Amino acid sequence: MNGVNLIESFSEFKEFKNIDRETMMSILEDVFRNMVIKKFGSDENFDIIINVDKGDLEIWRNREIVPDGELEDEMLEVELSEALKIEDDFEVGEELSEEIHLEDFGRRNILSMRQNLQSKILDLEKDHIYQKYKERVGEIVAGEVYQIWKREILIIDDEDNELILPRDQQIPTDRFKKGDTVRAVVAAVDMKGTNPQIILSRTAPEFLERLFEQEVPEVFDGLITIKKIVREPGERAKVAVESYDDRIDPVGACVGMKGARIHTIVRELKNENIDVINYTANNQLLIQRALSPAKISSINLDNENMKADVFLKPDQVSLAIGKGGHNIKLAGKLTGYEIDVYRESDADIDDVDLEEFADEIDHWILDALKSIGCDTARSVLELSEGDLVKRTDLEEETIAEVVRILKEELE
Repeated sequence: MNGVNLIESFSEFKEFKNIDRETMMSILEDVFRNMVIKKFGSDENFDIIINVDKGDLEIWRNREIVPDGELEDEMLEVELSEALKIEDDFEVGEELSEEIHLEDFGRRNILSMRQNLQSKILDLEKDHIYQKYKERVGEIVAGEVYQIWKREILIIDDEDNELILPRDQQIPTDRFKKGDTVRAVVAAVDMKGTNPQIILSRTAPEFLERLFEQEVPEVFDGLITIKKIVREPGERAKVAVESYDDRIDPVGACVGMKGARIHTIVRELKNENIDVINYTANNQLLIQRALSPAKISSINLDNENMKADVFLKPDQVSLAIGKGGHNIKLAGKLTGYEIDVYRESDADIDDVDLEEFADEIDHWILDALKSIGCDTARSVLELSEGDLVKRTDLEEETIAEVVRILKEELE
């Protein structure tokens, strides 16, 4: 094209790897045809030839040669005398093809064309990113921390796409710095104006589920099904699993030999405690398993109101509730029941409240026993003297005397 090369015009296009050649050619031809229409009013008798690899463009205008004086439409026809100036062997009825040079369109039209081309390419790339990540919602992606702000972190994937990890979607103990590699699940994909916004999450239950799929082949293959996951990110999670193959222990497979599989997941989640339990349709048994590691004495279910009264030995109450109440809260979310826990001795008619011994045992000793959950005589006697000494910091002689008094009363 007389030295006019369009490599610079096409360079923006070539940077986008996700646009196939057919789409590329279609966009380029559309842009140049619009430029032709703008200048000549029509493109029906124009051929546009694009060489993307070389960055070349050829535009050819085709007109029929007519006798001199019989020109009716100068857009479609050319007189013989004009055609002979180009080649001296043209004849009437033949077609004259003239190359239209890019510079003939004028600087303003060329700049407009370039802007139009860049805009179309950018819109196509944005749509591709949106569609790509829309299909990946619920999947784990990895990227590099590029920028850290107060409310969110900007992450760049391996194709230089921008991903957002909001602060409320980070595990509370997450601490990232620029350049760190971060794994998270795609939580949502939205359009913010004309730009796709990909939101990531490390707190969603789906993130933990995908981690199990990556670390436990039986889960990935479908031999073990994850029925439900509930989490207090960074603190505790409960995962109910089920196997349809009696030969496979779902809990053992998820935990792995010496806890190898579960430890990998725990490290990714910043030491979040993970309880893997065997799912069952028996609600009473499911509640019992969900309150692990506490050992349940009995459960009264109110299925109509979805409430459960759970009775435990005094030393099991704190285990059932868990640190910060996370264990009982997650058990309720996992089972769907509102769970209330009671000390088993509360319903034991053969028991005696510790206050009844105020005449024989000093109040400060009774208070020490109550501080560890022992409100009755039997709740104290259910613990060994060694445990009582260790948990109350009372002297061995004091504990021994308390045990003697309580035993005498009950006997």
